[in-house]
This record gives sequence, structure tokens and C-alpha cells, in this order.
Amino acid sequence: MAEFVYPPVIGAAHTLFKALDIRIDMKGTENIPRKGGAVLVSNHIGYLDFIFAGLTARPQKRLVRFMAKESVFRHKVSGPLMRAMKHIPVDRTQGETAYQHALDSLRSGEIIGVFPEATISQSFTLKSFKSGAARMAQEAGVPLIPVALWGTQRLWTKGRPKNLKRSHIPVTMRVGEPIEAPSDQYAGAITRRLRERVQELLDAAQSAYPARPKGPEDSWWLPAHLGGTAPTAAQVKEAG
Repeated sequence: MAEFVYPPVIGAAHTLFKALDIRIDMKGTENIPRKGGAVLVSNHIGYLDFIFAGLTARPQKRLVRFMAKESVFRHKVSGPLMRAMKHIPVDRTQGETAYQHALDSLRSGEIIGVFPEATISQSFTLKSFKSGAARMAQEAGVPLIPVALWGTQRLWTKGRPKNLKRSHIPVTMRVGEPIEAPSDQYAGAITRRLRERVQELLDAAQSAYPARPKGPEDSWWLPAHLGGTAPTAAQVKEAG
């Protein structure tokens, strides 16, 4: 079926990123399968993560259909775009419908994008992963593709004003080798293995990241364990 909306949206994103001089460093894209279904799994640190995670599939000429909260589809601007790009709305009170939609898409050869932390991590460290991605991969008989993003939080994240001006912000992305999800294994064990791999990729992305905070007032985007002033996971939980 022809794609009339998704490719132009990707083109517009590329134009915007070029205008903002966002310096993208993307490695491991050869791990995205050229054909067939897969579950692409990424960490979640900013509102634009689905755009950047989706870009990792473009070198292989693939499109990613993301599972996103249903409220995004009700927005007068984003809603029509999300539907036209065939992303999947998730109503948390009726999650089974979205799950079945994703399974059908995987079985028809689509790549489905999932953020297993469910919400943005305000500590910019990995939260616990929900097991839905592993269960989907098991049921559909497709691999999991681990992805780590770093730098996207500096553009637009929860609790911070968006920075969509020409700030020369680097964004680093790493894609790992496919992880099989055998149907005879416990989904929780696969999920733990998946999270460990995303953590390794995140560590690699952070090590390769070419920028450091310009001073104490600019250290908000760096996790506490790396010397920044982002709240720890415990502090985020306590603030509630």
C-alpha cells in the first residue's frame, strides 16, 4: 500500500533537524531487518524520541509504526498525522485492542516501535521495562531490536521548555543486534535480557556523546551518576 504521509513527514523532520543543526550520530542501523516483522524497543527520554527512533530504520528503507498513548491521536494536529502514518493508539483501559493491532501488523511484516518504560524517564536513566514488547515478539515470532537514544532530552522533555532553536545539539543513536524471543522462554527473562542490552547501548551512546554541560546551570540533562543534576530515579519517585 502506498505511503502518502509518512515519507513527507520524515522529509520535513530531516529539514527541521538540518535547520536546527542537530548533529545526528547513528550506528548499527544494519541491524534493522530489511524485510519482515520486528519489535523495535527504545529508551524514552524526550517527546521527540519516536521521530529519532524511527529514523534508525530509514537506511534499511523501513518505516516504524509506534504504539503511542491514545490522547496523542485526539490532538487536532498530531491525531490525523499519527493515524495517516498508521501508528497504533493505546488506550490503557482497553490495551488488548492495541496489542492485537500490533500483533496483526507484526505478522504482516511491519516493524512496531515500543517504549517499554511506558513514560519518559525524568532521571534519564533506564526505568524498569514492561514485558509487552517481549510477549508481542514471542506471539508474532519476530525478533526484538534494541535501540538507545541520547541527547533528545535536550530538545524537548518532560518538565523542561522545548529548545527548538539552532543550538547545534548532538543526538546519538545506537542500534543493537536482534534479540530472539523464543515462545518457550519466560517473557520476563527475555525482557531482562532486552533491558540489559539497551543499557549497554545507552552506555555506549553516552560515552560517544561529543558534548558536556557548559556549566552548573546546563547540567540538568546529565544523570546524577554521570555528574549531572538530573534527579535520581528515587527522587523522581519520591516527588511522585
